Amino acid sequence: MPAADPIRTPMQCALVGLPNVGKSTLFNALTSAGAEAQNFPFCTIEPNTGVVQVPDPRLERISEIVRPERTIPTSVEFIDIAGLVSGASQGDGLGNQFLSHIRQAHAIAQVVRCFQDDSIVHVNGRAAPSDDVDIINTELMLADLQTCEKARDGLQRQARSGIAESREALALIERLCGHLEAGRPVRTLELDEAAQRRIREYHLLSAKPMLYIANIQDERADAGYVEQLCSCVQGAEVVAVNSLLEAEIAELEPDERGEFLLEAGLDEPGLNRVIRAGYALLNLQTFFTAGPKECRAWTFTTGAPAPSAAGRIHSDFERGFIRAEVIGYEDFIRCGGEAGAREAGRLRQEGKEYTVQDGDVIHFRFNV
Repeated sequence: MPAADPIRTPMQCALVGLPNVGKSTLFNALTSAGAEAQNFPFCTIEPNTGVVQVPDPRLERISEIVRPERTIPTSVEFIDIAGLVSGASQGDGLGNQFLSHIRQAHAIAQVVRCFQDDSIVHVNGRAAPSDDVDIINTELMLADLQTCEKARDGLQRQARSGIAESREALALIERLCGHLEAGRPVRTLELDEAAQRRIREYHLLSAKPMLYIANIQDERADAGYVEQLCSCVQGAEVVAVNSLLEAEIAELEPDERGEFLLEAGLDEPGLNRVIRAGYALLNLQTFFTAGPKECRAWTFTTGAPAPSAAGRIHSDFERGFIRAEVIGYEDFIRCGGEAGAREAGRLRQEGKEYTVQDGDVIHFRFNV
């Protein structure tokens, strides 16, 4: 399975789906960005982009202890892509333009309509999650097949010219073409690390990690649609979200949201579940830095060594890494901060081989 592209800050997630399935409504709910959302196909033409702060109660508790001048959460950037239709890979519905907006994203969140409402137009006349998923995934794979076939033509010319390294690249591209022609997305193809690095230059759409957002109106009434979606996505992550309800929550003042959620029978906004699913999809975790000027959350890839995590803050931290002073989150809270953790012997000195853990509170020592 291809590895995800190295994560920049913030993580970028493209919202895709058929026209009029509620992507822009969901985007507005997640980002409070006010993107246009109307009841007709192709409402969104140019992509809307919004950066969402990731809610993390751990950062809030750390800040309560440290009392810094400012607290900075990590973030996710959502890109609302215009609705795709059958034939998008051939340019139908401005498909080529819309597909190009997806290529730089780290992951794809496919919004699928999982409710029936005759007052809301469906591009195919009826809600059918399995059909909708098939259309979108087919178009992504067809676009990738075009990319791979074009690359194959160029590599074949190079191979005939005697360029040795092109033969290996050609063999890989032919594998990709065969996989796509069989109707299988690139992310399901087993590739070694060298092949994974090589295919990144093609920005293949079906290689990107995919999660599915089931847009519902009523949890009980729409359960059958959600089950249909789950059964056709081969174990992929599915998050059910009522985008209209989320839009109402987004319009409330922060101190009013708790009561609203309680009345709606929800433990948390759908945003939290979407964020967690996106993090899990990309194998991401969070570490923290804490000081009098700033408490901050940082995203890193699970399994990253300390120098790599330090590089999330600044490249100098990674290049000149000396050691990491680490306190586990639970120890930081239980000991009342860094001084208490140090006194209790819970502050550890870790070197270059240390694997950063989710929730670590870290102070990096470096010299350049």
